Amino acid sequence: MSGNFQVEIQQVTAAGGQTAWLIEDHSVPVVSLAWGWGGGAALDAPEHGGALAMGAALLTEGAGDLDALAFADALRDSAIGLGFGAQRDGFEGSLRALVPALPEAVRLANLAMHAPRLEASAIARVRARAVASARAALETPRGQVGRAFWAAAYPDHPAGRPTSGTVETLTALPEQAIRDALSRQLRASGVLVAASGAITAAELAEILPQLFAGLSAEAPPAAPPLPAFRSYPTLVVPVPAPQSAIQFGQAGLPVNDPDWEAFQVVLRILAGGGFTSRLMEAVRVQRGLAYGIGGGLDTLFGRGVVVGSSATDNARVAETLEVMRAEWARMAAEGPTQAELEDAVAFLTGNLPLQFTDSRRIAGTLLALQRNGRPIDWLEGRNARLRALTRDGTTQVAARLLRPDGLSVAVAGQPAGL
Repeated sequence: MSGNFQVEIQQVTAAGGQTAWLIEDHSVPVVSLAWGWGGGAALDAPEHGGALAMGAALLTEGAGDLDALAFADALRDSAIGLGFGAQRDGFEGSLRALVPALPEAVRLANLAMHAPRLEASAIARVRARAVASARAALETPRGQVGRAFWAAAYPDHPAGRPTSGTVETLTALPEQAIRDALSRQLRASGVLVAASGAITAAELAEILPQLFAGLSAEAPPAAPPLPAFRSYPTLVVPVPAPQSAIQFGQAGLPVNDPDWEAFQVVLRILAGGGFTSRLMEAVRVQRGLAYGIGGGLDTLFGRGVVVGSSATDNARVAETLEVMRAEWARMAAEGPTQAELEDAVAFLTGNLPLQFTDSRRIAGTLLALQRNGRPIDWLEGRNARLRALTRDGTTQVAARLLRPDGLSVAVAGQPAGL
């Protein structure tokens, strides 16, 4: 087995006070930046669901003296990738450019955030696209089950609402709500930044103030804390379809819980290892009940929530759920075998370098580490921590965190026997 994964992460501080994590690599003349704030769609009023998501889509639809076509041409002419996105609990931006085009990329990114045009024609176009997408999601079991699962788990919290809004909220969404959503989110403070590629620490420190120039000095408002996951009986959403979509999950653990990595290993063995997972073996390989089944930790609001999914013929849903619950209970009672533990650790330690083969992935990984409150040297000891896990320890973690009685299931379709 190889030693710990080694990667040098530099912490960069700009004159304006912004900080960033950087992995410098001059082997290819490309630079990727990723940045983000807390808040996200959780700050949308319930009646204005989708405001921030629409705002994110509109930021590249013209800014400053560039209309939508001119802005797109400017990005294309310099081969710049620029995008923004709203999550349940945050908002992120990213850019990727060749070194000679980096000043222009920073200029356009700042222009998009500081002076978006938000023209009526662009709003109408983005609204129509968002409404069509929201309507299409309700036409499939998969779209219906996801909406039902989160609404039942967090009925009184923004986590239970669709990030991109609903047909109803998007149709009635005032333009001012979009402007307000962007105004409270895009700030010069409270931002986390990550960079990777052919850029030095000094060069990164120089462009950070330029990237966020003109934005309000205040940080975005804090999102409401995530309440406890609400367990519920099997929920069936009737959808005319030959197959049912299944989504299942339970409460997880805070991202700073000392058993975070051990629980990830347990979940990989149970649900996340493809054909090596217990659920895939029991549901597909042994019984042919579904083509696939899997799950893991969905991180939001500083917590990891266990979420998984599957799909199968309506007639097989009840048996699929029975088998799934039995495997959940078996892992909670017995934990993993020594062989399963060793295989999972070998995969996770061997797979880590693959996260650092592309500047965009590297920047995204560094940003995620910051959002989860990891120390800058967290990666250096990760493989050693994983290899130090024992069967007894992971069995205790499985018993503490897996909750067969608290496993909640939503099904969309016409399942027989439910």
